[in-house]
Amino acid sequence: MNDDRPESDDRSNDEAADAPAADRPDSPAETRRNTPGGGVSPGANAIEPSAPEEFGLVQAWWGDGKGKTTAALGMAFRAAGHGYRVHLLQFLKGGADSVEGVRGEYNAIAALPGISYENTGHYGWNRMMDGSDDDEHAAKAAAAFERTKELVEAAGEADLSEPLSAEGGPEDGVNMLVLDEILYAVAMGLVDEDDVLELVESKPADLELVLTGGHEEPTFLLDAADLVTEVRKVKHPFDAGTRARKGTEY
Repeated sequence: MNDDRPESDDRSNDEAADAPAADRPDSPAETRRNTPGGGVSPGANAIEPSAPEEFGLVQAWWGDGKGKTTAALGMAFRAAGHGYRVHLLQFLKGGADSVEGVRGEYNAIAALPGISYENTGHYGWNRMMDGSDDDEHAAKAAAAFERTKELVEAAGEADLSEPLSAEGGPEDGVNMLVLDEILYAVAMGLVDEDDVLELVESKPADLELVLTGGHEEPTFLLDAADLVTEVRKVKHPFDAGTRARKGTEY
């Protein structure tokens, strides 16, 4: 017969009963100790520069669903909220003619200390026959990758174990570097897989590196990355003719 009763701790019932009330497994104090924050509800605090203790992983977000950039931005804002220095570098981030010349995330970044961005894209997408210049897409992607190498090298020269100034530029070092749409650039042949792997291998140990984009699985990264997430489309309003909407897509 299966015994579905929860496993007890290593102490006998008599020992648990004789333990101080605060240490008993079923006591309110013990329950609070086992919850995030010791049972204290989290709240907002002033943002002060701080150094992360556990950064240094490589993340890859890919797939045909909506949410890759959104997930990366969520982590970027979360890290900045802890006082860590974050930079967002966007490859090929253009967009269709339904996208206005404003991005909500840029406005939010400008209002938050410790996070910055730069966009190396322009109108349209590479190979989409949308009137944009594919040669210009290629040139901008190459320039973005050169800029990426500069930022990774700068992070290697900085002391990431100490808080980085929220006022400093990304050339002074960052704790998290988000390379948005770089995996699209790889899939389109604008950035070489081996160059990305070399970049990953050369990054400082404490730099959190986040790569997004692409509908094709980045198999070349599977061994090098610590986290690989596929964002899969089940249903998308674009398929019904809905264009990009302010506040959700830009």
